[in-house]
Amino acid sequence: MANALLDHLGLSQAWAAQPVWRILDTRFDPGLRFLSVWQAWRSDPQRPRVLHYVALTPHVPDLASLLALAKSDSHLAPLAPDLTRQWFGLLPGFHRLMFEGGQVMLTLCVGETLTLIREQQFHADSIFLDPGPESGSCWTVWASKALARCSRRGTQLTVSSPDPERRADLLQCGFVPNADGTAATATSRLEHFQYQPRWVIKQSRSRLRQAVAEPGTCAVVGAGVAGASVAAALGRRGWQVQVLDQADAPAAGASGLPVGLVVPHVSGDDCALSRLSRAGVRLMLHQARTLLQAGLDWDQTGTLERCLEGSNALPHADSSGAQEWTRIVSGQSHPRWADVLQPGDPALWHTQAAWLKPAQLIRAWLRQPGVRFQGGSQVAGLRLAAGQWELLDAQGQVLAMAQRVVLANAMDARRLVAQLQPQLAPHRGRERQMAALHSMHGQLSWGRHLDTETDKDKASFAPYPVNGAGSVLAHVPTDAGPAWFVGSSYTPDRQPPPSVAQLHAYNLQRLQSIQPQTARVLAARFASGEVNAWSNSRCVTLDRLPLVGPLDDEAQSGLWLCAGMGSRGLSLSVLCAELLAAQWGGEPLPLDATLAASLHALRGG
Repeated sequence: MANALLDHLGLSQAWAAQPVWRILDTRFDPGLRFLSVWQAWRSDPQRPRVLHYVALTPHVPDLASLLALAKSDSHLAPLAPDLTRQWFGLLPGFHRLMFEGGQVMLTLCVGETLTLIREQQFHADSIFLDPGPESGSCWTVWASKALARCSRRGTQLTVSSPDPERRADLLQCGFVPNADGTAATATSRLEHFQYQPRWVIKQSRSRLRQAVAEPGTCAVVGAGVAGASVAAALGRRGWQVQVLDQADAPAAGASGLPVGLVVPHVSGDDCALSRLSRAGVRLMLHQARTLLQAGLDWDQTGTLERCLEGSNALPHADSSGAQEWTRIVSGQSHPRWADVLQPGDPALWHTQAAWLKPAQLIRAWLRQPGVRFQGGSQVAGLRLAAGQWELLDAQGQVLAMAQRVVLANAMDARRLVAQLQPQLAPHRGRERQMAALHSMHGQLSWGRHLDTETDKDKASFAPYPVNGAGSVLAHVPTDAGPAWFVGSSYTPDRQPPPSVAQLHAYNLQRLQSIQPQTARVLAARFASGEVNAWSNSRCVTLDRLPLVGPLDDEAQSGLWLCAGMGSRGLSLSVLCAELLAAQWGGEPLPLDATLAASLHALRGG
């Protein structure tokens, strides 16, 4: 049945040798079309480099039913394990699942169909229209118009069991029946259309769409998590990416943090940062699972969050998807938390959370095909000449040339943007400017676990990270042996810098509030100065949301920004990179359009 369906869709002929193919399916359930298309992509030597499958569904599909479908066909069965690993925490909204090293992407959109279509910001190459039996008369001409906004001239649309009213709506909106007419499958009648409106298609149908750029050359300034994740995302799509950094080795700035946490943000109103963090954590966990060695470079241990201000409200608290992300716990609910929580202490357990060594991941990203690192290269200026960007050193010599540039160099991006103001200003609206960035200094306190630690001392360290006011993470493998990490401070760089000793004391104080037993064990080492320090500065925005987008309204210059992730770079960097790469390639966004717009680099006023 799967092969017959694909023959009727005509995908193997349509997508041959294309760099990317974008499919919009208005009804995911029960998932057979997606599984069949994925398997067809795997077996086709002429497959596109990147396959996007955007599927709409009013409710979260049942995983057991999906796996039963996969296991019923020997060709589909190998897809089940990877699907199972990523099928968690599905709530209303957009969810990006990545397969085949990021070359097959499923964007599962949960909610009301018409609303979900309107939140799409891409032109589909193929559309499968199957409103489902529950839609009844709800499918109106407005839904057909919404599909037309997701179509380019030539988009193929296949309708399952069309009725006369729906067919008339499609004709009115610019869809023309194909000459080959209709075809029957075992379960339905299919009719094929092509989007060929009689009128000129407006070019201003979207607030986020950019002109599609064919893969070419790109220079990324900055080799931290922001720059390296962008380079890897573009490399997967066929771009030749040169990553420049003033340091000789990557991860020399804030991304040189010895170890950090990948953990979702939680708020009672499920604010933008909370929704972004869930989307970002999902993608980061996939990257860690794919590229890093578990137990050495990272580990999905989960994280306990102490709610010291007493707020532990959870959005969608009754949803099984929400419970797969975060749940309320206490010392009485399970022995694993009894040693950390006192009776009555409010706390949250984040199942989808991990510790991770950023430098290891950055090096893995920079080893991806199409990506090249160039250290010892401080970019002092930029110059646009004959359609190419020249990246200049302090003497005006050319360090690199590329068609596009991404500034991922944190606070230093402000200097380069300021130099280019006269060149960028004519392309901006009167009130459009880059959102403000500022710098926050942080110090991490850490030490090696001692051989002299008693069993009682060892038991004071939780086997998972604990955060709240700061964080503590123990038994992390390092070259010097297992180590613990406490921190970190968060001080504006514009203030006089505290001393290293003052910041150690500050970190110990915060440790006492979240894990007093551990603080008592480590107090003597802090007092004697047997504690190491790591420090750097984070680049943050006023609204704590990152900046991702072009630095002129029309993206005419090819100059883009990816910065301002603050202390959540590990949770947000892959999401930001995918958002940038999707806009360059005219691909489906990993977020709904409303949420994606909140990250625009020119949202300042």
